[in-house]
Amino acid sequence: MSNEIRLNAFTINSPGHLSAGLWRHPDDQSHRYTDLRYWTDLAVTLERGLFDGLFIADVLGVYDVYGHSADAALRNAAQVPINDPLQLVSAMAAATRHLGFGVTASVSFEHPYPFARRLSTADHLSGGRIGWNIVTSYLESGARNLGHAAQLTHDNRYELADEYLEVCYKLWEGSWEAGAVKRDAARGVYADPRQVHEIGHRGKFFTVPGFHLSEPSPQRTPVLYQAGASSRGRQFAARHGECIFVAAPTRGILRRQVDALRAEAVKQGRRADDLLIFNQITIVVAPTDAAARAKFDDYRRYVSRDGSLALMSGWTGIDFSRFDPDDTLEHADSNAIQSAVEAFTSADPERKWTVGEIADYCGIGGDGPVIVGSPVTVADALQAWIDETGVDGFNIGAVVNPGSFADIVEWLVPELQRRGVYKRAYRDGTLREKLFGHGAGLPPAHYGTRFRV
Repeated sequence: MSNEIRLNAFTINSPGHLSAGLWRHPDDQSHRYTDLRYWTDLAVTLERGLFDGLFIADVLGVYDVYGHSADAALRNAAQVPINDPLQLVSAMAAATRHLGFGVTASVSFEHPYPFARRLSTADHLSGGRIGWNIVTSYLESGARNLGHAAQLTHDNRYELADEYLEVCYKLWEGSWEAGAVKRDAARGVYADPRQVHEIGHRGKFFTVPGFHLSEPSPQRTPVLYQAGASSRGRQFAARHGECIFVAAPTRGILRRQVDALRAEAVKQGRRADDLLIFNQITIVVAPTDAAARAKFDDYRRYVSRDGSLALMSGWTGIDFSRFDPDDTLEHADSNAIQSAVEAFTSADPERKWTVGEIADYCGIGGDGPVIVGSPVTVADALQAWIDETGVDGFNIGAVVNPGSFADIVEWLVPELQRRGVYKRAYRDGTLREKLFGHGAGLPPAHYGTRFRV
């Protein structure tokens, strides 16, 4: 029997995420992304379905690689317009008790000192339910709009990210001692200055002499999410990440990625199972296989091929407008998401993808696989993915929002529970305690603990 299946909902603070063109579908409500009630209702639905978390993607830039223009992205709402994800968390946390929140934020464009305070604030206000998806950014447009001539190279972005995390660890783990906050009204001492320490950081990219502005939050360091699947990305993920997201289109590719990530974790002095690994997936479920297939066929009528290729061009750094649909994609060096290029070129030697096939494949669900069927069919597929690959769970994208998630809660979750592979209640405690079953803080083997006082 499979181990417990972990589920995250995967969305974005925008009218369009992974399924280009589906904002036009009459059942889609993602145009309400600026309405706070839309988000609190979604959080309540996910908590009813015992989802581990709501993972919110983000980009600081536009998808303008396709045709050297943002026109296709704008026409198709390909992750633009897009709003800040972190501001949603407090309201959703107030509407729920257990649901975790993974928020994407880039190390490339914001200084770690104010960012560390923003994450500590979110961890306080959510009762310790915040996670940070660490990204290094892949859109050149984001770099240009923040005054940079261009992005750092792929591997140099990870070098910066390593130092960024070092600064954050020093602030979160090493600045305030556990007993520094006294709240002693009789003596007039809120915090003991002798137990609050300046971090004195001076590195290649950042200089941060002072102490953290926030007192320790329930988790101190938020749960660390990462999506590194390239060679350099795996090294970074295995050092820092606790939950790892990948987007493998086949089980064979996913098996290799999972094995490589766990092996790298061991090299970093951690246990292989210290990582929870989630594969991106999209689910179309209905009471019967026929009903699910009819629903999927209906969704296909709204797919935008231009929108799909605009997203893929941004993810891979390859301008797909230069190719004919029948052209086969060959491996190319990329300064964007290298694993996205590898997934459709070298990761599976037995499969050659044409540009047209990539456009159709990514039209619903982006660069992850799609499962269509009844609750029994979908549950069988999820268990097979876990049994054959060693992955821990799934980052589930919506085709129509929030309907795709409501369908999963109504039909799929009860079937998984009936099989004994899905929880019937949340654990108590912070997000880290719910996910891993140990304490609220980083575990002893994690790299970040070496910066504790």
